[in-house]
Amino acid sequence: MKKCILLLASFLILSCGNEQHDLVVKTTIKGLKKGTVYLKKVKDTSLITVDSLIINGDAAFELHSALESPEMFFLFLDKNTVEQDRIPFFADKGVTEIETSLKNFGFDVKIKGSPQQKLFEEYKALISKFNNRNLDLIKERFEAQKAGDTARVNSIYNESNNIIKRKYLYTVNFALNHKDSEIAPYLALSEIYNAQIKYLDTINNSLTPKVKNSKYGKELQSYIDKIKANASS
Repeated sequence: MKKCILLLASFLILSCGNEQHDLVVKTTIKGLKKGTVYLKKVKDTSLITVDSLIINGDAAFELHSALESPEMFFLFLDKNTVEQDRIPFFADKGVTEIETSLKNFGFDVKIKGSPQQKLFEEYKALISKFNNRNLDLIKERFEAQKAGDTARVNSIYNESNNIIKRKYLYTVNFALNHKDSEIAPYLALSEIYNAQIKYLDTINNSLTPKVKNSKYGKELQSYIDKIKANASS
């Protein structure tokens, strides 16, 4: 009888030790000795913590989460200061590897994981050109206003509007070109949610059945339905 109890206890210990997770985030933060890390995601418009870990000497660690379909997550590092640094990443079931450093957390970062993450990085790299130019224009507009150059201010204003339009159209085209990826509805919801309904509709109608049935596919459909309902009321 005692032997049976011991065998059962051993089985339970092994089972707990081999617990399976939908998502495993293997992370290395070079230079980190102490701190708290959090794995978070958005739920019902709020950022919630799905896993956390207190680091004490080991710069390599794992975080875990349940996952039904590909989704955006955020790795937060609490340095015991007012601000918390974060790294966004698009994860699918399986393993995502994140490598960064304490000094350049969130800037000098390498992420190896889902196909959606690769597309997300491709999108960010190209869209950053629009954002950088927009920042330059803000500085130029300030200098033009200071100098009282009204013509230059108006010119900068028109260029800024054109950049916004180009950014929107680029995002729409990127989503349409990747209609078989969850990145498409995600970009529609996060980057161009205030675009004309015809653009959101075009993206939504192009999605493959699998993507339409994903977390962001369902959210995009719900969002469009609300817009149309408000417009008709």
